[in-house]
Amino acid sequence: MKVLVIWRLLTVGGVNAGWRNRAIFFKKHGIDTEFLYTTDHGGLHIMKDIAPVYLTKDKREIVDIIQRNKYDAIIVVDTGAAYKWLEKADYSGPVIIEARTPEIIKLEPHIKSFNGIKPVSIIVPSNYQKRLVSILTEAAPINVIYNGIDTSFFKPMAESEIDFNSVPLLPENKKVIGWIGRLDKRKNWPMLIEVAKQIKSERDDVEIWVIGGAQSVQREEFAAKWKEENLTDIVKWFPVIPYQQMPHVYAKIRKSGGCTLATTKSESFGNTFIESMACGVPVVASNMRPVTELVIQGQTGQLYRGQNVDDAVRQLYNILDHPEMHKKMSSTATKHVQEHFAIEVVAEEYIDLLYEIVHGDSTGVKRP
Repeated sequence: MKVLVIWRLLTVGGVNAGWRNRAIFFKKHGIDTEFLYTTDHGGLHIMKDIAPVYLTKDKREIVDIIQRNKYDAIIVVDTGAAYKWLEKADYSGPVIIEARTPEIIKLEPHIKSFNGIKPVSIIVPSNYQKRLVSILTEAAPINVIYNGIDTSFFKPMAESEIDFNSVPLLPENKKVIGWIGRLDKRKNWPMLIEVAKQIKSERDDVEIWVIGGAQSVQREEFAAKWKEENLTDIVKWFPVIPYQQMPHVYAKIRKSGGCTLATTKSESFGNTFIESMACGVPVVASNMRPVTELVIQGQTGQLYRGQNVDDAVRQLYNILDHPEMHKKMSSTATKHVQEHFAIEVVAEEYIDLLYEIVHGDSTGVKRP
């Protein structure tokens, strides 16, 4: 079977990280995955060694790709323009929609009209996202399939395996809080600034690592505020960390007795949460859906109220200041991801759905 995944944005975020893991697993089960993007936002390096990647905005070239490759199924991820390309290419195979945008206003243009295309299924990464999509459309059945993670890649590392010579360098006698993702309104970096200010005023044994944001729309605003608030001593910013280095980043955070912090206002899933937990690093995030589908309060992390800075800091200290709790959470977090989010667990559901849609068989009988 050969499938094409169409998405506008080639980023280093959770959608592409999830699809990277799926494509590797699909290959083992006789499914070749190809990717079509219109804009590169620095994500090419995480995909190019995994599967063929087309990067173009040329409509004629896109139509030619669709016609030439005779795909058994096409998966469209939050790309409303794709339905016109499929119509122009006279594509008659099954079309699956992935609805990933967690903001209803931004999601609506991509699933409001399918331009004559009739999707056979809509796939979402959480029950929270299912409710959101069900408000906007009843065009096809909605299936919840969680993002999967390669637990042979994201896992707790032995000290001898950690690359201590690569950035970020682990500081002495400090506990590290990792903040990972884009620098934009939804990820809510201004709250991180407030958290950092409060921690700096209270203690000097914490360092915060901001990982990512090299091509984010608000990177200059963040940089200006970071300097203006005199936080360059406590907050270290690493705009580009190769995806392949992330297990080492998480390993250093874990070794320091630290955790990861998310200040996001909304998510459809949250790949960095399961990456962090898979590596034995507890997560501190807002007590909201779908975070509560991923992080178990008091067992794999701590959840704070709304966007409350004081409570977020309190929950961070609960982990940083209790080494035995940290150790127990670390072990529980890894086990939780292995049982519920390992790629072999969740991608199996996706494969069954694909075989059922393409061959009318989900039992695996027609698999290689």
